[in-house]
Amino acid sequence: MWHLAVVGFVLGVADGFFMPAYSAMLPSILPEEQLLAANGFEGMLRPAVLQAGGPAVAAALIALWSPAAAFAIIAVTQLGAIALLTVLRRTAVRREVPTERHPAVELLVDVRDGFAYLVRTPWLFATLLFSCLLVLLIMGPFEVLLPFAVTEQTGGDAGSYALVLVAFGAGGAIAAIAVASWRLPRRYLTTMTLAWGFGCLPLLLVAVTDRLWVMIFAAFAVGLVFSGASVIWGTLLQRRVPPAMLGRVSSLDFFVSLALMPVSTAVAGPLGTAIGYGPVFVVAAVVPPVLAVIAVLAARMPRDGLAHPLDVAR
Repeated sequence: MWHLAVVGFVLGVADGFFMPAYSAMLPSILPEEQLLAANGFEGMLRPAVLQAGGPAVAAALIALWSPAAAFAIIAVTQLGAIALLTVLRRTAVRREVPTERHPAVELLVDVRDGFAYLVRTPWLFATLLFSCLLVLLIMGPFEVLLPFAVTEQTGGDAGSYALVLVAFGAGGAIAAIAVASWRLPRRYLTTMTLAWGFGCLPLLLVAVTDRLWVMIFAAFAVGLVFSGASVIWGTLLQRRVPPAMLGRVSSLDFFVSLALMPVSTAVAGPLGTAIGYGPVFVVAAVVPPVLAVIAVLAARMPRDGLAHPLDVAR
């Protein structure tokens, strides 16, 4: 078990470097009017491969050979990814990097400036605080309890759980490409936050059903709404955050959004054992909509979105 824990830690560190860097680098490559399309395309590929194609292939490999074979093929694909990285051209940094300060000091200054920008920007502070609580409420149930709900409530197996993940990824892929094909909504902040909150309601179906197809539908609906909102989020960060701050804000976004994920995954299992899977999924479904409404009203998101339109290029 400790080997898997180490692998999970290393993969988490890698994601912590990759996602903020990718988000901050994209506006250096594309004009702002193409960012929504690019984020939508990336948002389509990620769930299609990560949540849909990956679990389907892994389930087939495990059925045909063994879990070890699936891990071995993952390692080979990572070698291919490293080979692709070697041919990427360098992208210029969109900020002046001081050379007179020690890198460790510069790191601390960057962290301080990032937090300062976060605190003085109401829409950003409210969204990240809401995201942090959302992760606490839903990630543990979805990552830890959903496999047991599939097997114990529906009588399914690993292939059944893979179908649920495929549905989640398929919903995400469809929503991402759809949002990328439209203009951003005028009240993009409100739309995004309410979508994240009310998009949890299908988890109520997981709490009460013993039918696999119902769980598949619930996962599809959650993936659909969450991915669409995430495309809006990535685009508005790249459009509204100053270029010199974008890397730091993207890092804070990744950190704050995932800060409570270990807590969520740690408590989900014992909580599900103590009170049952159903009540945990009910809480994960009904509390986020309330938090979303509070975040929208507290940060005055409807007014802020209208005051800073993103449906047209600056």
